Amino acid sequence: MKKLRGSCLCKAIEYELDSLDMPISHCHCQTCRKAHATAFASTAGVMREHFHWIKGQDRLTSYESSPGKFRYFCSACGSHLIAERLAQPHVIVRVATLDTDPLMTPQAHIWTVHDVPWLEYDSVDKHPQWQA
Repeated sequence: MKKLRGSCLCKAIEYELDSLDMPISHCHCQTCRKAHATAFASTAGVMREHFHWIKGQDRLTSYESSPGKFRYFCSACGSHLIAERLAQPHVIVRVATLDTDPLMTPQAHIWTVHDVPWLEYDSVDKHPQWQA
C-alpha cells in the first residue's frame, strides 16, 4: 500500500501515514461535533509508528477536550488534524484532512446517543453541488 498524505486547510502542516490501522468511523459525540463544528467527525486510528509529521509541526496547537484526550489543530487555519490519548498505542486521524484517497469506506457511526434532533441524514435531499 502506498503512503497516505494529509494536511491542514492552509497547508502549513502536513503529515504522512503508512496505513490506516483501524476502520473509518463517523463520530457523533458532542465534543467532536463542537471541535469540528459539524454533525459528526470521520476518524480512523493509526498506530503511532505509522504516523509522521512531515511539515509544520511547530504550527500545531493542542487542547485537552476531556481528561487525557488531546486534540491537535493548526494554529493558523484551525484545521483539526488528530487526537490522542497518550497511553494508547494509536492516534486518531481526522480522515477529512487526508489529501490521498484511503481506499476505505466508513464502517460505523459511533456515539449516536449524542445525536441532536436537527441531525437527519437518511431522508434529506442530496445535491451534487450547492444550489442557491
